[in-house]
Amino acid sequence: MLTDYQRKVLRILYNYKGVRRVFPTIHDLMNKTGKDQPDVMAALDVLIAERYIQWDDKPDTANIVILEGWEREGDKPQIPKAPERSNDVRYWTDY
Repeated sequence: MLTDYQRKVLRILYNYKGVRRVFPTIHDLMNKTGKDQPDVMAALDVLIAERYIQWDDKPDTANIVILEGWEREGDKPQIPKAPERSNDVRYWTDY
């Protein structure tokens, strides 16, 4: 189970890569989290140990590979349920 800070770093990595197509630098992570470099590096080390990310070339954050973008919930992954469809026309006739 990740701490709030570790979860925050994981979500920053995931969202930053999705929007800007590159991973944030350590300096960017420090600015976005408000923590110092040792705290950021410790969070990244935990994410590596828990197999959320893979980072072989440590000095360069461009080599990070995200294995899972969200924290795991128990043993089974949660699959979102599709919204129920209704063939009830009362919505259109009663209002």
